[in-house]
Amino acid sequence: MKRNMLVLGLAAFTLLATNGLTSCGKEEESGETKIAMITDYGDITDQSFNQSTWEGVKEWGDTNNYKYKYYKPADNSDASRIASAEKAIEEGYNVIVLPGYAFAPCINKVAPKNKDTKFIALDVGKGDLLADYFGKDYDYNPDNTKWNTYKLPENVYSAVYQEEIAGFFAGYAVAKEGYRKLGFLGGMSVPAVVRYGYGFVQGVNAAASDADNFDIKYTYGGQFFGDADITARTDTWYQGGTELVFACGGGIYTSACESATKDGINGKVVGVDVDQKAIIETTYKKEGLCVTSAMKGLKATVLSKLTDVVLNKKWTSKIETLGLVSATEVEKNFVQLPVDTWSMTKFTVEDYKELVKKVYNGDIKVSNESDSNKHPETKANVKVEYQSQIK
Repeated sequence: MKRNMLVLGLAAFTLLATNGLTSCGKEEESGETKIAMITDYGDITDQSFNQSTWEGVKEWGDTNNYKYKYYKPADNSDASRIASAEKAIEEGYNVIVLPGYAFAPCINKVAPKNKDTKFIALDVGKGDLLADYFGKDYDYNPDNTKWNTYKLPENVYSAVYQEEIAGFFAGYAVAKEGYRKLGFLGGMSVPAVVRYGYGFVQGVNAAASDADNFDIKYTYGGQFFGDADITARTDTWYQGGTELVFACGGGIYTSACESATKDGINGKVVGVDVDQKAIIETTYKKEGLCVTSAMKGLKATVLSKLTDVVLNKKWTSKIETLGLVSATEVEKNFVQLPVDTWSMTKFTVEDYKELVKKVYNGDIKVSNESDSNKHPETKANVKVEYQSQIK
C-alpha cells in the first residue's frame, strides 16, 4: 500500500489493458529472461499484496532492463490463476511471481510441468501447499510420514514471514501510545493470521505497565472480507468502549473501519501486511483513522529475490522464513511498522528502533505459536476475551 500516490496511481493504471502491462523499462538488453506477475484476483492498485508485489517487479525491471508484465486472472478461482500462469509461460515469461496463499494450487499443478520456469511465491506456506495437495480438510501432523511425501517442486521458492513480530510491534506501539481497550479481528484462523494476532497480544502484554488495565476483544471472522455480520460484532466492540482494532486478513478491515467511523464513535484501526493508511483514510474520509500497520516486506522480497535469481544466478528451492535482518536499519527488515506515516506521537521512532534492537538481539522473545487454541499468557492486568468465530 504505497501511500501517497493513490490518486495518481489509480489514474495511471486505468490506462492499462485488463490482462496486464508489458514494459522493457529502458531498451531491452538482457536476453531471454522475462518476468511475469500473476495477481491473486484483485488489481495492481489494490493497496495490498498485488500492488506492493507489482511495484517490486516494475522497479526491478526498469532498473535492470528486463521485460516484465502482469496478468490478471478472469476471476477469483484456482482455474483462472492456473490459466494465467500457463498463458504467461506460453508467451515466454520464465520467472513468475505469485503473491499470496491462494497460489498454492497453481504452484502444485503448474510448476512440476514447467521445470524451466522459476516460480517466486510470496506468503505461500507449507500448510497452504499441503492443504491443496492432500485436500482442504487434511489434518496435518508433522510426525506422520504421510506429510513427508510432499516435495516442494525444485523450481519453486516461497518467502513466508514472521507475522508474530510485526503484530508484536503493532501491539507494543499502540499500548505505549496510550490505547487501553483494544480488539483483534482476524480473517480466518490460518497460521499467518493467528501469528499476527498472538503477536499483537504479546506486544500489548510486553508494553503494559502494572499501573494500567488493558482489555482486548479477540475473534476471527471466518472469511477474508467484511460483511454485515462482522460489522455487527465490531459495532458492539466500539460501542462498548473499544478504542482501536487490529483488523487482519484481506478485506475484513472494512467492517472494523465502518464501525469505527459511525456517528458518535471515534474509533481507530491498525492495518496489516502493507501500509494501509492511504486506502483506509481515503476510503473512509477520516484522517488519523489508521494509526499504523503491521507490515511484511513484499516489495523488498521481490527486489532481493529477482537480483539473486536473475543477476546473481543463485537459486535455491525452499520455503524461507523472513523477519528481522538489521538491528539498526529498521527499513531493511522484512517485518516492520511504517515510520513515515504512522499517526502516533507518544511512541516515537526512537522508541521503535530501540524495540527492534531488543527483539533482534533476543532480549525480547516473541512466540511464533500458530495453534489457535494455545493462547499467549498475559499479565493479570491484560485481559483477553476470546470470542467465538463469527462465521
